[in-house]
Amino acid sequence: MTRRAATRDRQGASATARSTAPPATTTYREALRAAHREAMQRDPRVFLMGEDVGRYGGSFAVSLGLLAEFGEERVRDTPLSEAGFTGAGIGAAINGMRPIVEIMTVNFSLLALDQVLNNAATLRHMSGGQLSVPLVIRMTTGAGRQLAAQHSHSLEGWYAHIPGIRVLAPATIEDARGMLWPALQDPDPVVIFEHGSLYNLSGPVPDPATTVDITHAAVRRTGTDVTLIAHGGSVSKALTAADVLAAQGIEAEVLDLRVLRPLDDAAIAASLARTHRCVVVDEAWRSGSLAAEVSARIMEQSFWDLDAPVERVCSVEVPVPYAQHLEQATLPQPEGIVAAALRTVGPRG
Repeated sequence: MTRRAATRDRQGASATARSTAPPATTTYREALRAAHREAMQRDPRVFLMGEDVGRYGGSFAVSLGLLAEFGEERVRDTPLSEAGFTGAGIGAAINGMRPIVEIMTVNFSLLALDQVLNNAATLRHMSGGQLSVPLVIRMTTGAGRQLAAQHSHSLEGWYAHIPGIRVLAPATIEDARGMLWPALQDPDPVVIFEHGSLYNLSGPVPDPATTVDITHAAVRRTGTDVTLIAHGGSVSKALTAADVLAAQGIEAEVLDLRVLRPLDDAAIAASLARTHRCVVVDEAWRSGSLAAEVSARIMEQSFWDLDAPVERVCSVEVPVPYAQHLEQATLPQPEGIVAAALRTVGPRG
């Protein structure tokens, strides 16, 4: 399977890119494109680089039309070498530019992990504060699109493990539209994970876009009986589960982490103080997952607020299958989240 064949998820993309601000109703993909356009208009130092981002318009059509608008100097097609072009982005950032590096899918980012871990994340420390690396790295993550074991990873937790970087996971159109600009203002590297299932998500977006907080988690639904903690593509599943629970008289609060490093411990603790029960949803494998870290922090910081053990809903620990029914069976689903929440709540009198 070639990279392009494996990642050409362009369903729902416009035939031509929009040259104006996003309409009252837009898609996650178009919101990302508008965020790039706005950033490049506001700051001449901002440029985009990656595989197929120019003439092809991006593997997921996020950059469609930007080459014609901004030219080859600012929308740069790169060779198939993640280590090479990520390193070039680091060098450009050190020298005062504001690069956006697009990596097709998270599995390919492993080829650039040395650059992220040993260079981008450490240069401020190793230079005694003399060097900043204001670099933004975007990549697609997650499963559910029948891209099989090589292109269906959820490795956000790996990156959230690394000191020296900020890790974001926009789960809504508003966050997709508004996170890029503040990320570009950060003097340190920012990694943005875009779940592949969200690109065709449609809905309203503020115009002009509001600046999104890239420091705090967001409560997507308030509740009093159990907290469902999720991020990225799992947020919508948590919201669906909350609807099912509400029909049974259980009010679930849905907390979208949004910022995976640094985690918003205060928001997690505040939600647990309200609900006293928790289910952590994470599309990654259970062992060593971000869900494990969140669960540990809850035990460390909110133990006395808990009325039941923390539940986790994660992917089955197997390579993600290609067959659709098997793929869906391996991933967290709303019914599994509901079952976990019912275990924490227990019998209702």
